[in-house]
Amino acid sequence: MNLTLSVVDQSPMRLGSTSAEALSESVKLAQITEKLGYERYWVAEHHNSSSFSGTSPEILVGQIAAKTNSIRVGSGGVMLSHYSSLKVAEQFSVLNSFYPNRIDLGIGRAPGSDRKTAAALSHPKTQPNSDTFPQQIIDLINYLSEDSPDSTHPFADIKVQSGTNSKTQPKIWLLGSSDYSAKLAAILGLPFCFADFFGDLQHGPLVSEIYQSHFKPSKEYDSPKFSVAVQALCAQTEKQCEYIGSSRNINKASSVMKYENRGLLPPEQASKFPLTDQAKDFMQQFTKGYVDGNPDQVKEKLLRVSEKYKTKDIGIVTNCYYFEDRVNSYRLIAELNDQ
Repeated sequence: MNLTLSVVDQSPMRLGSTSAEALSESVKLAQITEKLGYERYWVAEHHNSSSFSGTSPEILVGQIAAKTNSIRVGSGGVMLSHYSSLKVAEQFSVLNSFYPNRIDLGIGRAPGSDRKTAAALSHPKTQPNSDTFPQQIIDLINYLSEDSPDSTHPFADIKVQSGTNSKTQPKIWLLGSSDYSAKLAAILGLPFCFADFFGDLQHGPLVSEIYQSHFKPSKEYDSPKFSVAVQALCAQTEKQCEYIGSSRNINKASSVMKYENRGLLPPEQASKFPLTDQAKDFMQQFTKGYVDGNPDQVKEKLLRVSEKYKTKDIGIVTNCYYFEDRVNSYRLIAELNDQ
């Protein structure tokens, strides 16, 4: 297929497991996918979640980079609205000092949590205003550059101690599922990754077109750099894929059911889970855009995604109950790409 494949890892937790086990599996999966030829390995940020354990991507990035050799490692992404641009720049500059030219800094605008948890992340300070997000990005770029173009900025004289030159500094990406961050990335001349994995997002190709047509060259990038992250699961047969994927699907559908979500259910249980009509309709809707199936089906769907978004850069999100099924899916997709 000749695609550039990457991993977007949400560090999923199975029912009855622990966050420690999920995080350990993230490190193991990074080692495996590096050998399979994946380009990047990004870890997500979620808070107060029973299904995803990645609360501190900056820490997990360091653990993964330490246990791998060449794959780029980064955040997919840091929810910048919770933090100061300076602190995030310092964290990723430290990571870059240990692993130069291997660190990506993906930035998101969403809270990565419910409203109450978002408030707790800021407490006792005032919750951040999303209107300040563009300035935060500009500040982040300036902190990670050798010279600030705005000498009038009140913090222009503050420098991040990185120990490396600008050519090896962390690569900033903006992430999102709407045109807001896409437009911002285009204006600032930054790479952009579209989160198609959230579900059947019909507006995705339009967002891609908006980003690529409005892109303004920057010091770092003279042309657009666009990636799309999709929900994908590959197994030897379509039936087997449906069985394995039931854990992921029930987990997401729990939001519209009277069911206490405490992690991914085993497929033995999830495949037989009683669904309400509302849950069935919801599941049918969000799985429309999923890249699921046997190898032939997944290959066809990935090529369709590439054509639809006009990019060969595709991130793969795969959540399964059994780690072995997850590894096998990434292996099968890597083998498809070599064909």
